[in-house]
Amino acid sequence: MDPELERNLIDAAWAALCTADEAAADARPDVEVAGAGGGLPSAFPVEETAVACVSAALMAAAALDRTRGGATGPVALDRGHVTAAVRSERYFRRGTEAAGGGFAPLSRFWPTADGWVRTHANYPWHRAALLSALGTSGDATDLGEAMAERPAQEIEEVVVAAGGIAAAVRTAAEWRRHAQRQAVLAEPLIGHRLAGEAAPRARPPGRLPAAGVRVLDLTRVIAGPVCTRFLAALGADVVRLDPPQRPDMGAGTVADTLLGKRSALMDLASPGSDKALHNLLDGADVVVCGYRPGALDRFGLDEEMLATRHPGVVVVFLDAWGHTGPWAGRRGFDSVVQAPTGIATGESSDGVSPGALPCQLLDHGTGYLAAAAALDGLRRQGQQGGTHVRRLSLARTAAWLTSGPRQPGGPASGAPGVEDASAWVVALDSADGPVTAVRPPGALGGRPLQWPSLVTGYGNDAPAWGTP
Repeated sequence: MDPELERNLIDAAWAALCTADEAAADARPDVEVAGAGGGLPSAFPVEETAVACVSAALMAAAALDRTRGGATGPVALDRGHVTAAVRSERYFRRGTEAAGGGFAPLSRFWPTADGWVRTHANYPWHRAALLSALGTSGDATDLGEAMAERPAQEIEEVVVAAGGIAAAVRTAAEWRRHAQRQAVLAEPLIGHRLAGEAAPRARPPGRLPAAGVRVLDLTRVIAGPVCTRFLAALGADVVRLDPPQRPDMGAGTVADTLLGKRSALMDLASPGSDKALHNLLDGADVVVCGYRPGALDRFGLDEEMLATRHPGVVVVFLDAWGHTGPWAGRRGFDSVVQAPTGIATGESSDGVSPGALPCQLLDHGTGYLAAAAALDGLRRQGQQGGTHVRRLSLARTAAWLTSGPRQPGGPASGAPGVEDASAWVVALDSADGPVTAVRPPGALGGRPLQWPSLVTGYGNDAPAWGTP
């Protein structure tokens, strides 16, 4: 744990957030970081980066509150709490049973004829594409033999062409020469564009910085849900929409990614859904999209259409590989993005087999940065008007993480276990009985953030806003 590096990264996150906004840069809220470090051993500054991402979200919340006439008071954060928060899925329990999901058997590193490849097959349609591309059964031995016969980059290409998810493991030097890395580096850590004109939306002071803000959550897995659940902890009314034909989890499932929000199912391609979707957007202040670039455009969810039909909304786009470049349209997840970007080789414990970060930092970190971007967009919209569009990606967060010097001591030897997080967990009621979850990190004005209301089940709710 390097406090000076931590402070520099907090400064960098705030500077990225406030691009071209000198007033915000000059009026930066301070954050007091306390607690012992060392909970996320890595070859990279994982813990310092995680603290910086959460700090950015808290500072953006304080800045928004001040523009609404609130008096947030001091912003505080504990390093141990951040360590638990960026591994929150490990600590989520339904009753006494772990309920964090994890990886399917075919989601893993595989040795190939010339190296390694990482696959992701948690969803049945991605699993089917992987098996079809390589002409194998669902047996791991069969698949492993097929992998061992072919070069890693060839496997990557055929799986991606089939609609599956795979990435060859590359060294940092190999990734530096890659066209996608060059495209990602040309993008800001947190992009900002003013997409259209709109009157400012006035908001009176609230009990929490995002009180009265309505957020439409069109995300899944981890990064987007981390963003929107943190907005919920800051007072926002969040409605998450998922496609029933490709569910993120089982019907009625209570999950870490649903904390603080309502969960509804809607087939955006079905008759009548356009009206229902845009009725929701008419009442939204923020929309967060966590799908591949362009994937939702046909439903009127591209930035130009949103600015035209719903002027003044703050739009946050999240994706895996960046918004430009040859891989921009590829599917991806945190574990897969680690493979080609030099992270997997950097985290190798033996110099041969690839390793992984001690948490899914690309997901969690990008999620908190996205929450900061949404809050900053609300602040700007309330002061300046306009339709503000923010863009982030897991690959750009990876570039930020790997841009500094390697950490002394190198990677952890093997995957870290579940430490005692009892200081940061809370018992909650849910649609499926008692659950245990990590509290949202941070305190504003001496008040620790809390999850609001009952924890819902997946798809249990109507696609509608709550009562103001």
